[in-house]
Amino acid sequence: MRELYPEIEPYRTHQLAVDARHTLHVEECGNPAGLPVVFLHGGPGAGVSPYHRRFFDPARYRIVLFDQRGAGQSTPFAELIDNTTWHLVADIEKIREQLGIERWVVFGGSWGSTLALAYAQTHPERVLGLVLRGIFLGRPPELRWFNEVDGGASQIFPERWSRFVDFIPADERTSMLDAYWTRLTSQDEATRLDAAKAWSAWEGGSTTLVHDPDGGGDFEDPHKAVSLAIMEAHYFRHAIFLQPDQLLRDVDRIRHIPATIVQGRYDIICPMKSAWDLSQAWPEADLHVVLAGHSAADPAIVDQLVQATDRLADRHA
Repeated sequence: MRELYPEIEPYRTHQLAVDARHTLHVEECGNPAGLPVVFLHGGPGAGVSPYHRRFFDPARYRIVLFDQRGAGQSTPFAELIDNTTWHLVADIEKIREQLGIERWVVFGGSWGSTLALAYAQTHPERVLGLVLRGIFLGRPPELRWFNEVDGGASQIFPERWSRFVDFIPADERTSMLDAYWTRLTSQDEATRLDAAKAWSAWEGGSTTLVHDPDGGGDFEDPHKAVSLAIMEAHYFRHAIFLQPDQLLRDVDRIRHIPATIVQGRYDIICPMKSAWDLSQAWPEADLHVVLAGHSAADPAIVDQLVQATDRLADRHA
């Protein structure tokens, strides 16, 4: 089993103004002369973490990571104005141009896989390869599965779901998304923070195959909980700013690009069906289904992701 590469620190950071409102935190790690790769974090709104740098051989990769609009160290924090899938696709291009990169590998998991597909389908000429994990295509059944009473995920993790659903009065539960949105955008700061914590605890604690129903999860930090909750609710309310089945419809634009899809068989947040549908539309992609949940830190997922990035580095050696 492959493991993550050792911890590293950025050799350069940038504050890149992408428009009059938004400035992105961008970092570069690894080898400045190496194979360029851009890491697209999940959420939306989750931001990058130090371990995200470790999926790539630092001797062979020039690793570019950034906090998407409103997330992490990008400013303004949790800003929803001018924050859509297509603003983010444009931001990725601005980063590439700013760093003087002609073409690069694109790596994304969960929401990052959605954004990676949208970017690659818009700019296929800029993509050397794709590494995708925990596929999320932004379709209505995927949104309902994890967020609504009739979705299905509630039956897998009922302990956590009970805390998520109990935050909302019974007469508002026909649309959990709308009910949470009302509270996440409340004028009362305490109400907004409580809603963000409840939203993020449901998602952040549901990522791993080995599941602790009372564990804190991935988003206990209130700062990260706020950006994750408000950003996800914003994107979900707008159907991810995609046309129906857009990412499957336009897959022909990228079928020539080398691609690896890594999917946890027991991923409850982004179920296997989406990865299967994508692989059926894209038979050239290399699909690996592993004994894991959603988390990129699950050992079986780490193994396949590191193998995938190593293969691309070998290909471009």
